[in-house]
Amino acid sequence: MRWLTLYARSRQVPASLAAVLISAMTVGALARGGGEGPGDPRLPVLALAAGAMAASVGLGGQDLALDRTAAIRWVPRRAAHVLLAGAVVCMVLLTVQTLGADLATTTFLVRDSAGLMGLVALGAALSGGQYAWTLPFAWLSFSFFAPPPTSAPMRVATWMLLPPGTPAGTWTALVLMLAGTTAYAVAGPRR
Repeated sequence: MRWLTLYARSRQVPASLAAVLISAMTVGALARGGGEGPGDPRLPVLALAAGAMAASVGLGGQDLALDRTAAIRWVPRRAAHVLLAGAVVCMVLLTVQTLGADLATTTFLVRDSAGLMGLVALGAALSGGQYAWTLPFAWLSFSFFAPPPTSAPMRVATWMLLPPGTPAGTWTALVLMLAGTTAYAVAGPRR
């Protein structure tokens, strides 16, 4: 169990978890304070994106050369790290929701959490752990200010804000999660 504690510390898991909790509780307080109502997806997406970006800090280790030459298999550990981080981000927001803030449906939160963690993992594989947050931030910013999704490309581009059960949103999140997790698990963070 000591290796798990050391791994969590080296990946800054306590600080990331604190940021995830603070962002989820802040969004929960804003949702209880009146907000736009339970039908508005912007607030839960903002909380999920903040959680995913906070978790992105741990996708790059302190010494990339050490990570690449270690005598352990990194592929399953990296994949587990991404999937576990996505589950924690989603579960924290679901827990806040059970405390009284009606944010979104469970399927919406699971879909967006998976897609955002895939984006974070893809960002880590493409630009390194310290810049892994930029890809979900840019996509979220575009989604917030994009015109209404009337065409298929715009539905794909604004998948985060689409209602649950929308095929374009579900498939985009699934592809991002699979592509990002696979790229990060196999290649690791970029130097």
